[in-house]
Formats: sequence, structure tokens, C-alpha cells
Amino acid sequence: MNRFSGDRIRTLLATAAAAVLLLGGCAVNPATGQRQLALISEQQEIALGQQEAQNALAQFGRYDDAALQEYVAGVGRKLAAASERPELPWTFTVVDDPMVNAFALPGGPIFVTRGILAHFGSEAELASVLGHEIGHVTARHSVEQMSSAQLANLGLGVAMIASEGFRPYAGLAMQGMQLMFLKFSRDDESQSDELGLRYVTRTGYDPNQMPKMFATLDRISAAQGEGGRIPVWASTHPNPDRRAERTVERIAALPADQQTGTVDRDGYLRHVDGIVFGDDPRQGYFVGQRFYHPELAFRLDFPDGWKTINTRQYVAAIGPEKDAVIMLAMAKATTVAEATQAFFAGEGIERGPSWRQGFTNFRTVATQEQPNVVRGLIGFLEHGGRVYQLVGYTAEARWATHQPAMEAKLATFRAVTDRRHLEVSPKRVELVELPDRMTLATFNQRFPSTVDLGALAIVNGVEETATLERGTLIKRIGGGELPDS
Repeated sequence: MNRFSGDRIRTLLATAAAAVLLLGGCAVNPATGQRQLALISEQQEIALGQQEAQNALAQFGRYDDAALQEYVAGVGRKLAAASERPELPWTFTVVDDPMVNAFALPGGPIFVTRGILAHFGSEAELASVLGHEIGHVTARHSVEQMSSAQLANLGLGVAMIASEGFRPYAGLAMQGMQLMFLKFSRDDESQSDELGLRYVTRTGYDPNQMPKMFATLDRISAAQGEGGRIPVWASTHPNPDRRAERTVERIAALPADQQTGTVDRDGYLRHVDGIVFGDDPRQGYFVGQRFYHPELAFRLDFPDGWKTINTRQYVAAIGPEKDAVIMLAMAKATTVAEATQAFFAGEGIERGPSWRQGFTNFRTVATQEQPNVVRGLIGFLEHGGRVYQLVGYTAEARWATHQPAMEAKLATFRAVTDRRHLEVSPKRVELVELPDRMTLATFNQRFPSTVDLGALAIVNGVEETATLERGTLIKRIGGGELPDS
């Protein structure tokens, strides 16, 4: 029997929680009017947000359009000035990512993707999503989540110290707390909707564009889900029950003079005219399982049936059973010799025999913390004044299965000189002022897009059967054709 009873453990947890609360305290949040657990100071919040903002920019990259950046930042600054925390160092940045998403970091950094901007239809819709993200910051949702996690982790630590019998169940307890925090996140979403509506009305925008914005995001999430892709907005913004209906109810409860306001459809559309739509092939694209990078002028093949992924940091493929990886990334070293030496100087890596010029077998050393041995093949090569790392790896027990495919595909790196594969361009939003009244289907026939009718309807915020009035500005998606081999 453990020398600590269940009552004793509960006492320890309560004591620990009380100590933490005495140190950090619960303060009243000026935006929500509610008492809030906050173990992180405002200065810590700001510092953390600014650090993570740099990581976000490194991962996604800033979208290269100074006029659009300033436009979005101007709308954001106006909303932030109307919030309860106007003194924060607010920043608003468009990142070069095709996914439809927006996110807020602690202390003021707000990011929207070019993907989400391409789908909005007015400045009021942009203000709605920016107001929502500002609400996450003013309500200190990230701070509250981190504070709750710290307190919960402290509780788990005390319980594990107090009772050896608790340790086997710690993983289950952590999973349970993650589910609990997901519920909090849904509550946070609802609260941010309410705060966003507050900032939208304070700055004179039409609040009725907020439920329209949510409807567009729901349509995008549904379309992405049907295509087997992760619905990014839904995955990062858990949908509260009756979100659109609740927003409509909140609008109906507003004073009459706040139930209307600025929409600015045409002005917004002219700002996003020409914005890149979808994946940008200049940053790499696939034709089947062959990857081309036109700006870096190389290609690499991946095995059939492997799932491919292209990011700013690497291009990779994952085996069908998710037990093997082939990856290409840019090395930090300036020479092949330096890169090779740095890799094998890493702790726990054994160097094996060479294979072909520039490639070497390797395996990891089993330890108590990492008993599973990984075996792979790594090579470094110079191309275009840069050093690249090519690696394939899997569990040692699976090496014989995957070795032939890894050797075959890692050897396919080639320079590309064919202009068909180098001179590619992305899809872009193009505005058309309708010369006549017509249906969306007729518009697509007269002004063809390189996306299907369903995607065209979503990007314009209308139904596929919609009839469009003469003189209306409508988006079409043009360009982006790629060579087929």
C-alpha cells in the first residue's frame, strides 16, 4: 500500500494549486470582465509573442506585397485601438501561405494568410476575422491556457511524486486534460466572436458581415474535408455550437445605429486583385511523384504511393505505412565536407559504409531513453551555390524493406534546365467587372477560371446557381498551368 492516501494526494494538489494562485493570482480581465488565471505577466506575454512571431515568419514567410501588408495592418490597427488593450505592440502580417487561416500570438502579433484574404469579399469581412483574433489577445486566451497547463502539470507532478501507483496513468490524465482544454478553446472561440463583434461595431463596420465570414469559412472547411485535406480554419478554431446563429442574435441585440455600417466591398476586392491563389509553384511543385523547384532549378523523384509534402524548409515523402521518410532540405553548412562532418558529429549516430559518391549509411545508437534504432542513408551535394541534404530513414527492422526505394529515389536528384519546368507562374485572383447580368456558370464560360465552379462560388461568396448583376466586380482565378511531364 502507498504511504500516501487519496486524501493526502488531494491535499497536496490543493496546497500546490493554492501556492501557485497566491504567486500568480487571478486578475479581472478588462475585455471580458471576468476573473482570470494568469501566471504570466504582460511583459512575458509580449516577449513570448514576439519570439513566436519570428518563428511564424520563418515558417510561412511574409507575403511580398507592401501595399496589401499596409492595408491589412491599417484595418488591424484601427480595431486594436478600439480594444481594451490598445497599448500592446500590435502587428498585423499577411503570410505567404495558401491555407485559409488566421492566428493570434500572445501580446499582439496577428497573422492572416494570403489564402484567407483571397476568399473574403469585403473590408468588413476582413475586420471581422481580425477583430476575432484581437479578441483572443485581449481576453488573454493563450496566457490562460498556458497558466492552466502549468497548474495542471504541477498537479500531475505532485501526484506522481506522491504516488508511484499514479505514474502508469499519467498519460491518460494528460489526454483528459487536453480534451478539457479543447472545451475551453470552444468557449474561447465564442468569447472571441463576441469581442470581435464589439470591435467591429466600435469602428463602424457592418456587423452583418461577420456571420457571412463564418459561413464562407465553414464552406471552405467542408470542401477541404471532402477532398481529404485538413480543414485548417476548423482545426485551429474549434467551432462553437450555433456560431452563426449566436452572432446574428448578438447583432439583433445591438442598438439600431450599430446594426449597419461600412462594408467596402469594391475597395477590398481591388486590394486583393492579383493575389496569389493556392499553392505557389515557384516554391516547388509535383508532377506525379516528381518534384520540381523552379527557383532552385532541381528535381527529385519520390516512390509511388508515398505521401508527399512541400514546405519552405523541406520537401519529403512518407511511406504508405508511415514508417519511412525520404527528405530533402537545405544544409546549414557551406561545403559538403562541413555538412557531413557536422551530421556525424551528432551524439548517438554511427557512421556506416559509403554508398555512391556523397552518400553514407548511418544508424542511431540505442539508449535507455531511445531504445528504437533508426537506420538510413544520407548524402550532401552542392547545387547552385547551395549545399543540400538528402536523407532516407526508417526503423532498423524495416530497413531491408525500404532500402531499395530509398537508394533508387535519393539518386534521382538532377539539375533542371528545361524552361517549361522553370518558367511557371501561380494562380492569381483577377477581377472582372460584369458587362451584363449573368449566372455564375455563364460567367465561368465567358471568363474561364483554372478552378472548378464550386471553388469559384466559394471564393466569391455566392452559390453555384447565383445570378450576378451587371457592373458587379467578380473574382476569377487565372493562370497556374503546369507542364504535365
